[in-house]
Amino acid sequence: MALSEEPAAGAAEDPAEDPLEDAAEDAALACGAALESFGESAETRELLGRLPAVLADRSAREGALERFRVIMDKYQEQPHLLDPHLEWMLNLLLEFVQNKTSPADLVHLAFKFLYIISKVRGYKTFLRLFPHEVADVQPVLDMFTNQNPKDHETWETRYMLLLWLSVTCLIPFDFSRLDGNLLSQPGQERASTMDRILQVAESYLVVSDKARDAAAVLVSKFVTRPDVKQKKMASFLDWSLCTLARSSFQTIEGVIAMDGTLQALAQIFKHGKREDCLPYAATVLQCLDSCRLPDSNQTLLRKLGVKLVQRLGLTFLKPQVAKWRYQRGCRSLAESLQHSIQNPREPMTQAETPDSDGENDVPEEVESVIEQLLVGLKDKDTIVRWSAAKGIGRIAGRLPKELADDVTGSVLDCFSFQETDSAWHGGCLALAELGRRGLLLPSRLSDVVPVILKALTYEEKRGACSVGSNVRDAACYVCWAFARAYEPQELKPFVAAISSALVIATVFDRDVNCRRAASAAFQENVGRQGTFPHGIDILTTADYFAVGNRSNCFLVISMFIASFPEYTQPMIEHLVTMKINHWDGTIRELSAKALRNLAQQAPEHTARDVFPRLLSMTQSPDLHTRHGAVLACAEVARSLHTLATRQGRPVSDFLDEKATHGLKQIHQQLYDRQLYRGLGGELMRQAVCILIENSALSKMPFRGDAVIDGWQWLINDTLRNLHLISSHSRQHIKEAAVSALAALCSEYHAREPGEAEAAVQEELVKLYLTELQSPEEMTRCGCALALGALPAFFLKGRLQQVLAGLRAVTHISPKDVSFAEARRDALKAISRVREAAMTSLMDLTLLLGRNQPELIEGPLCQRLMCCLAQQASEKIDRFRAHAARVFLALLHADSPAIPHVPARPELESLFPRAAVASVNWGAPSQAFPRMARLLGLPAYRYHVLLGLAVSVGGLTESTVRYSTQGLFEYMKEIQNDPAALEDFGGTLLQVFEDNLLNDRVSVPLLKTLDQMLANGCFDIFTTQENHPFCVKLLVLCKEEIKKSKDVQKLRSSIAVFCGLVQFPGDVRRKVLLQLFLLLCHPFPVIRKNTASQVYEMALTYDVVPATVLDEVMAVLSSTAWDAELPVVRAQRNRLCDLLGVPRPQLVPKPAIR
Repeated sequence: MALSEEPAAGAAEDPAEDPLEDAAEDAALACGAALESFGESAETRELLGRLPAVLADRSAREGALERFRVIMDKYQEQPHLLDPHLEWMLNLLLEFVQNKTSPADLVHLAFKFLYIISKVRGYKTFLRLFPHEVADVQPVLDMFTNQNPKDHETWETRYMLLLWLSVTCLIPFDFSRLDGNLLSQPGQERASTMDRILQVAESYLVVSDKARDAAAVLVSKFVTRPDVKQKKMASFLDWSLCTLARSSFQTIEGVIAMDGTLQALAQIFKHGKREDCLPYAATVLQCLDSCRLPDSNQTLLRKLGVKLVQRLGLTFLKPQVAKWRYQRGCRSLAESLQHSIQNPREPMTQAETPDSDGENDVPEEVESVIEQLLVGLKDKDTIVRWSAAKGIGRIAGRLPKELADDVTGSVLDCFSFQETDSAWHGGCLALAELGRRGLLLPSRLSDVVPVILKALTYEEKRGACSVGSNVRDAACYVCWAFARAYEPQELKPFVAAISSALVIATVFDRDVNCRRAASAAFQENVGRQGTFPHGIDILTTADYFAVGNRSNCFLVISMFIASFPEYTQPMIEHLVTMKINHWDGTIRELSAKALRNLAQQAPEHTARDVFPRLLSMTQSPDLHTRHGAVLACAEVARSLHTLATRQGRPVSDFLDEKATHGLKQIHQQLYDRQLYRGLGGELMRQAVCILIENSALSKMPFRGDAVIDGWQWLINDTLRNLHLISSHSRQHIKEAAVSALAALCSEYHAREPGEAEAAVQEELVKLYLTELQSPEEMTRCGCALALGALPAFFLKGRLQQVLAGLRAVTHISPKDVSFAEARRDALKAISRVREAAMTSLMDLTLLLGRNQPELIEGPLCQRLMCCLAQQASEKIDRFRAHAARVFLALLHADSPAIPHVPARPELESLFPRAAVASVNWGAPSQAFPRMARLLGLPAYRYHVLLGLAVSVGGLTESTVRYSTQGLFEYMKEIQNDPAALEDFGGTLLQVFEDNLLNDRVSVPLLKTLDQMLANGCFDIFTTQENHPFCVKLLVLCKEEIKKSKDVQKLRSSIAVFCGLVQFPGDVRRKVLLQLFLLLCHPFPVIRKNTASQVYEMALTYDVVPATVLDEVMAVLSSTAWDAELPVVRAQRNRLCDLLGVPRPQLVPKPAIR
């Protein structure tokens, strides 16, 4: 909430916070006041000066208008920067307006520019600069004769003319002096200036555009003039009341007429003298009552009605400053922040003398006014409630003390739980206004503060959402206003309650607007009152920007604030009472995690008081309460176990046998009451799975208990029936069940550390492998992930069986071709199994190296190290890092060393122990340059090249960049070594041949070959015709794309063919023939891509004779290669003739007998 005199009331709720949106808002706030001057002065002067020139060109005219609008809009936040420039801008534009030779379109355009300026700077400031001499009245008035009120293109002209006329009405001369002789011709009487102005005002009060607002301003300035009020006020008010009486808010025309009339009346009673308006006030109030505006569905009419009512009330009461009001006196922030004051100031409260004005001086109509304002406080729209609150504050300031106190009591009646959220919001706004004006005496604080504390946590569920964020925001505004209104001594009895409530709203409110409002109110109290405990420390952490992120508030900032004992228990109490049972599941989950953090700040209180309450709440009939309580029990139990472990104490110091038994009984009680069924059952399954995981991680003493079988049943049943769970919560439940299974098996299904219970292992593995063939896709997903999540010791003796089952799920067959999610989850499980397999291989190899090194054979060790090197060169960061760590652990094992490691001396020089200890192998920039050095070792070249080929041809930018860099650095080193280059080429071709039609390898390998050919890695082979490398590569590429419909593969092969054209001999002709075949491929996109790359090839390599180069390029560039095949084929054959390549012949299909 901004620290201004009025709050941003009615701010929209923000249920789902987007981190990107918050960042944009913060940036805008940071730069909002960054301008220092009007930097576009010269451009604006030039723009305004050339308006006559752009008038004839509609496009140029609209462009100039839009550019001016953009310039002005930059200064919406700092309009005062325009002040030194307003006069010359106004003079430039008024020259066009006042020049009688100016075309009408130029005049209208000038007024459009004037309106933009008034919109940004505000008409009250801008109007003072308009000419307002006596000589200006008639010209401005005459301009209205040429205006068409129904022309919606020129409403800015009428709007600005009405405002201009309103300022000329302020001349200090009687209008009758301007009329002269009204009989211009015999028998014809000319209308007086006064009548003409009133006629213009009345006519524009009922138009449908913005000119209606300007007409109301004109009326307020004109009718309240001393000479006009005597002659025209009564008649105008009579016209206004008649207009209201005959208008209905159920028609568009009626709404427009009532809007303009109410605006005019409100302005008159605001700006007119009390003694002039008082005779008519009762009549206007009576007419307003008969209009029944509170029944209207038009927000603006209800707001104007409230506004007029409060102005009438102020007219009935004498303008005076209440002698009984509370006055704080000096408001120095520096003085408030002093920890000790030498001479504390006594607050200046109400005067000791009784009011000089008694209750008899208050007219009867005031009661009706106050009643209508109190009704307005409960209106369904914020702007109406806000206007009513300001009216309550203004009128209470003119009432005697006893009557004002009655008004306060009536406002407090809004805070009943029978009232709507609108009444609570309006009541908060009214209390803030009363407090800000010193009309809420300290004696009333004991009644007011408790309801404000309730309002700070007010929330009511409505269907699938809730209401109340505006109430909480307004309650923060009340706390902000009280900080400015009262001396610290007055608020001292309430400091603990207010500070705790504001802190709780700052970190635990669901809506970002409320958290920021609470932070601002807390800041104001720290600055003004100086009595909030640890205020500065909290403000430093929980500032406006920090509280923008909800998770950060719940999990980080709350931990810091809870370290101060004054706030710990109130925060815990709020979470248990208000947030654990919240309607929003995200809030319940965050609250449970927050309780886990806060429990460590008050462990005894949590174990003694909070945990038993949470256990009882798990049996609540309310679904949200039950779900949040189970989550909280799980998190708190784990937190207390962690704390006990850290302090070296048994967990029984915090969780006694009764608490442990209650935790154990949660599942059985839910099962007996059949609460795992239906939509509510989805939430409970997820919550109990989290409970299982946390109980296992907390090592609860449940080993061998029947509850373990119950938990295992729940996990299995959930994974088998995922297809029965709604799609929006399926993923969360699946992840929770898989995590629970992993923790449960590690803690409760291990006979001893590292060894599974054989019967359970057999049962679970068999169950999940069987369900992998389920006809339900989601069942396959759950069981695949379950197999991947099993601890490593559960896979002993079952690894091949598990891998075979998962591999079968990844295969596509006609009956499960649509089971993409099952294949995805199976691959995830294989990845986890692959990581576990690498770890197991490392452990087994190190164990054998220590105990029986003779069992490690040379070929086996070589295969192990080469496979690890391949994994350490591939594209997935996590597996690459893990493989590299395992590789180096085996290389540097020295107690004793692992035997038969290939090229150990070279490896130790490439990867010295000290140098690689700090390498982040998950970072491509650090991993690939080091792994590429293994290409120089023949024993590792094949596998490292296989891994690098997948990485170089991958999709991730950083992986591609650094893997390519590492490969090219090695190629640069061997460019002058033909033998090394021959060996490398042979290995590369072998990798290609071994992985033909294996798209996971062949497609990225083609991309790798394209980059290597384009960067001249094999230039040394171009000196020999028909070099074996290029001949073999051409054969492999043709075989790879044979009958292929994979567009990505075909595009990659085209690039390789274009690179092969640089090799001389018969192979070049074969490459060109292959490219020309692709120019007539059935896929238009392939034909276009081939033509584009052949065009680039002809420019790059000197393979096209100079005599036909221009013609070849013309054919390639001008032919529509996505046209029909006969057309394309003719152009392709022409290229064949030009380059001396035999035309491809169509092979007739064999006749069907």
